Amino acid sequence: MGLKLWTHCNVASMQAGADQPYGLMADAALVVEGERIAWVGPRSDLPAELLSRCGEQHDAQGALITPGLIDCHTHLVHGGDRAQEFEQRLNGATYEDIARAGGGIQSTVRATRSATPARLQAQAEPRLKPLLSEGVTTLEIKSGYGLALESERKMLQVARALGQEYAVDIRTTFLGAHALPTEFAGRADDYVDEVLSMLQVLHGEGLVDAVDGFCERIAFSPAQIARVFAAAQSLGLPVKLHAEQLSDSGGAQLAAQHGALSCDHLEWLSEDGACAMAAANSVAVLLPGAFYFLRETKVPPVELLRRHGVPIAISTDCNPGTSPCSSLLLMLNMACTLFRLTPEEALAGVTRHAAQALGLRDRGVLATGLRADFVLWDVQRPAQLAYGLGANPCMQTIFKGTPR
Repeated sequence: MGLKLWTHCNVASMQAGADQPYGLMADAALVVEGERIAWVGPRSDLPAELLSRCGEQHDAQGALITPGLIDCHTHLVHGGDRAQEFEQRLNGATYEDIARAGGGIQSTVRATRSATPARLQAQAEPRLKPLLSEGVTTLEIKSGYGLALESERKMLQVARALGQEYAVDIRTTFLGAHALPTEFAGRADDYVDEVLSMLQVLHGEGLVDAVDGFCERIAFSPAQIARVFAAAQSLGLPVKLHAEQLSDSGGAQLAAQHGALSCDHLEWLSEDGACAMAAANSVAVLLPGAFYFLRETKVPPVELLRRHGVPIAISTDCNPGTSPCSSLLLMLNMACTLFRLTPEEALAGVTRHAAQALGLRDRGVLATGLRADFVLWDVQRPAQLAYGLGANPCMQTIFKGTPR
């Protein structure tokens, strides 16, 4: 098989510990063999033997090349939307008012349960396509709006189908412990029993890559989430957690005790929680879209995460209720402007650290032997990716070594 060569480019490898910010290499070359990177570095160092085997050569026209972007926390598959509730809140209705009238997450559950798989996929595609146009090559999709076996299965099957139809790697996460369905009102422990039963079945059907939960006073207690995590680990599945979004419930410590890949949201994270995450090497996934949409004022403790060396990832949290967002590039800007991340931290948050948040070691940086997922951008400097509002300078995306 002939090799493919890209030249006339600057490469931001995003490798940790690189000599230059972003792992930036000027006048670089990148060689692909099959689905893997065969070589990357300064063009002047390209071995003549490799060059002689490059049967397909591409002029990148001065583009910046980064790893393919990774959106590591989304609820992209769901029925309906909640635009009417957005309008009601702006007109003075409280979340409690809306929920009492049958709105909130339960309205999304009803819409998701009633939708056919074809309808769910048709609704998900307009959310997926903008992400792909921005260079996203790996995407996580959670269940959690079915809250019953048939509907949770349907969501996960649609997520898998999207990965088969489009040139993107989709990782599926079972989020049965997302909210208490109305038919289990007042019986949260009974519903956790149901979650454990669903997990067993869905894992057996090959639909689950990881398990998530929502540990919060309006969702599930640490003890209930601990039961879910124990069941996941008995099946060999990694865990993640929606933690410390509305209060400090000790969710980060609980997740860390179970070796969680990530803890997500984290506005109310304590120092004890940050220490536990650091010891477990769990990633902090920050979700600026939800922070913005809910008009929160409690900013995640970024300096605390830095001080303890906790890796920081960024994601869209694409969902109907709190972050109806399908632009990962916009999240880069929001992470910088709202949370005061540096542009380099933000870009690492959608490449290297986002891959870690999904337990993926074969992508997120550009290095020999890793997946050939990368993006050509019409920018001069990496910081421009976090700078533009509404801009999309993506020129071309390469997915597993092939232009998309």
